[in-house]
Amino acid sequence: MSIEKVDHPKGFAFAIVAYLLWGFLPIYMKALSHVPAAEVVAHRVLWSVPVAMIVLVALRRTSDLKNALRSKRVMGMALLTATLISVNWLTYVYAIATDRALDAALGYYINPLFSVFLGFALLGEKLTQRQWIAIFLTVFAVAILTYEVGSLPWLSLILPISWGFYALFKRSLPIGPNQGFLLEVLLLCPLAVVYLAYLSAMGDNHFVSINISTTLLLVGCGLVTAIPLIVYANGAKLLKLSTIAMLQYIAPTLIFLVAVFVFGEEFGWAKKVAFPLIWVALIIFTSSSAKAR
Repeated sequence: MSIEKVDHPKGFAFAIVAYLLWGFLPIYMKALSHVPAAEVVAHRVLWSVPVAMIVLVALRRTSDLKNALRSKRVMGMALLTATLISVNWLTYVYAIATDRALDAALGYYINPLFSVFLGFALLGEKLTQRQWIAIFLTVFAVAILTYEVGSLPWLSLILPISWGFYALFKRSLPIGPNQGFLLEVLLLCPLAVVYLAYLSAMGDNHFVSINISTTLLLVGCGLVTAIPLIVYANGAKLLKLSTIAMLQYIAPTLIFLVAVFVFGEEFGWAKKVAFPLIWVALIIFTSSSAKAR
């Protein structure tokens, strides 16, 4: 007889810390808004490598990474997930730098609903009536934003789409989350180095040409990128899926509050309608998931 998994206090603490770090990350990224988004992402990749490597060495799990490097299938899948996560990072950093943190918050609210739709469309998973209602409300909210802007809210859509496919393909990686993250940034590292070298040659590299605070912030991108992911990965192992599903709304809620009350972003009529629709959709979706479990 299988024993139902229970939430471990340590896992709960890890998850809360990770989501809090993600929720307040816009404040850190806002301090780098004078640096082009692509350059910030390159530094996120570059400085994440030593952080992730130190963690793996401390956990004595480097052998898993060595085995992954010998597998063409694993390397191919890791290259795909690395591409998707880099698109997600680039979109996120661009949104914060261009005063569109609200769009980022909306995108991460949509994320769990899009993941459920992916499960239906690609994995043949069945959806309940409540889940369909939640998806319909989300589509309606996007339609309202489209009407106001005159085009699709691409930032709010690219974030859940890139992360949804990233999570989907990440399931196919036969290695742990810490090893997988290091493998992804290792694959992206050569491209990041080449890009930063190009910027240096053109005299556009902000790493040393602006001031010491910018340099330190760019170096710190490795910590603010790797630490939340690693903390979350260790916490998720000790929690039930239903608990993770509830906690994941902490980050977009904090991003929303930071955008409105710290950054002072405009909260127009369309967002005043769209956000409540998304919140209602999430309540319906979460209650349906909790009932099913």
